[in-house]
Amino acid sequence: MKRLITLIVGVLCTAPWSVRAQFDDAAAAQLQKLVQAYRYVDAAYVDSLDTAPLVEEAIRGMLMRLDPHSAYLSEEEMKGVDESFDGSFGGIGIEFNVLNDTVVIVNTIAGGPSAQVGLLPGDRIVGIDGQRAVGLSRAEVPKRLRGPSGTQVRLEVSRHAVKEPLAFTVTRGDIPLHTVDAAYKVDAETGYIKVNRFGRTTMQEFVEAFKGMKGVRSLILDLRGNGGGLLDQAVAMANFFLPRGSRIVSTEGRAVPPRAYTAPVDGAFLRGPVVVLIDENSASASEIVAGALQDWDRAVVVGRPSFGKGLVQRQFRLGDGSAIRVTVARYHTPSGRVIQRPYEKGHREEYYAAHRERLTGVQADSVAAETPQFETLRTHRPVYGGGGIRPDVRVEADTVGQTGYWLALMRHGVVNELVLRYLDRERPQLTARYPDFERFDAGFAVSPAMMSELAETAAAQGIEPAGDEAAQSDGLLKLQIKALVAERLFPREGFYRVMNAADGSMFRRAVELLGAWSEQGKQILSKRK
Repeated sequence: MKRLITLIVGVLCTAPWSVRAQFDDAAAAQLQKLVQAYRYVDAAYVDSLDTAPLVEEAIRGMLMRLDPHSAYLSEEEMKGVDESFDGSFGGIGIEFNVLNDTVVIVNTIAGGPSAQVGLLPGDRIVGIDGQRAVGLSRAEVPKRLRGPSGTQVRLEVSRHAVKEPLAFTVTRGDIPLHTVDAAYKVDAETGYIKVNRFGRTTMQEFVEAFKGMKGVRSLILDLRGNGGGLLDQAVAMANFFLPRGSRIVSTEGRAVPPRAYTAPVDGAFLRGPVVVLIDENSASASEIVAGALQDWDRAVVVGRPSFGKGLVQRQFRLGDGSAIRVTVARYHTPSGRVIQRPYEKGHREEYYAAHRERLTGVQADSVAAETPQFETLRTHRPVYGGGGIRPDVRVEADTVGQTGYWLALMRHGVVNELVLRYLDRERPQLTARYPDFERFDAGFAVSPAMMSELAETAAAQGIEPAGDEAAQSDGLLKLQIKALVAERLFPREGFYRVMNAADGSMFRRAVELLGAWSEQGKQILSKRK
C-alpha cells in the first residue's frame, strides 16, 4: 500500500512546480483515503470488476465539484480535441451527412483525395472496406473513414442515375480543418472575416484571408458562435489591430504566477475602422480579442453579451492518453475586467441552465447598479464587468419566422434533406447557369415547387405546421434553403454571404456603422457618461 501511495505521489511530483507546491500533508492524507477505498472495492466486491470505468467516473465526479470548466476527457475525446486544434487530420476529404440511414457526400474538398479519384457530391457511400455502411451514425462515420495519411480505404458508392454501385479506392491524405469560414469584401473598402474557433492555423488563415481581399480600409470581424481555443492565437489576432506594448490579457490564480500578455510588435491594421460581432456563444479566446479591442477603443463591439468563459485551464495528460483540464487562473481584460461570469462550485447544471435562459429570453439593455464599472484605456469611456463582454451596440436576436414548425424542420434535418435531393437532380444545370456567386445571388430563387416538396417531406416524418406557422416561417426557410444551396455550389463563404445580406440586425448594423464611421463609430468610441 505504501509503495502504491509513494508511486502516485512520485508521479504527481513530476508535474509543474505550481501543482507540486500544493501537495501538502492534508492532500496526501486524502489521497491515501482514496487509494484505500479503491483497494477495498477492488479486493472485496462480490462480483469481478472492470475498474477502468469506475476510475473514470471517480475523476469526472471529482472535477464536477469544481468550476463549470474543469473537465475529464477520455482517450477517444482527446483524439478529437487534438485534431480540432492541429488544423488537419488524416482522411478522404469529404463533407457528409447521414440521411435515411445512408452516408451522403455533401461536398468534396477541391484537390483532396476523394475529388482526385472522382467521388462527387450526392454520392451515397454504401460500403466501407467490404463492410455495409448503411445504418451508421454520424459519430461512427469518421471512425471508419479517417486514418493515417497514406493508408487506403475502399468505398462502394451508389450514384444517381447509375444502376450499378461504383468502387473507389481512396488514399487518405492530410485534410485541413479551416477556422476561417468566410472572407469577402462587402463593398469596395469593407472586408468581412468569419472565424469559427482559434486553432493552431487561425492567424495564418486570417492573415491570408485579409491580404486576399486587397484594398480593405475597414473590417467586420465576426466572432459569433466562436467558442474559443488557443490563447496564443487570440493574442496574435488582437495584436493584429494594436500597437506594440499594448496589454491584451492577463491571468491570475492561486497556484500560478500572474502573467500579462502584451503585443510584441505593431499590428498590421492599426488605423482602419473595426467592428467586432459577438453573441452569447462567443467565449474564451473570442472574448479576449473582443475585450482587448474594446478596452483600447480600437473597435466597436456589436451584438449581444458574450458567454463569460474566462477561466484558464491547464491540461494534464494521463497515462492512457486521456487528460484532465484543471482551472488554474482567471482571465482579465486590459482594463481589469474579469471575463468569467459568476458561478457556484459544484453547480454546473445551474450554470449552463442560466446560459440556456439567456439564449431564449430577451435581456434588458440596462446595466444593474451593482455591475462593476471600468474605463477604457484611451478615451476613458465606461465599460462593464460582471462576466462576459458587453457590446457597445446591443442588437437582439432576429427571431422572425422561428416558429415551432421551423424548429421541428431544423431539428429533424428536413431542410438539409431537401437541399441534398434538389442538388442531386439540378447540380449540373445550376453549375452551368450560375458560374459564380454573384450571378447565383441575383438570379436564384426558391420555387413554390421546392416549398411544396419541403412540406411533403416534413409531413412524411409527421411534422405539420400549427395554424399559420408555415406562412410565418416561409421567408426564413427560403433564405436558409438558398444559403445552403450556395454553400454546396460555392466555397463555404457562400452560405454567409446569403445569410448576412438578408440579416436585418447585427451584420446590417455593422455595415451602417462603418458607412457612417465619423458620425457614429468615432462617437461611440469617445462617448463618456
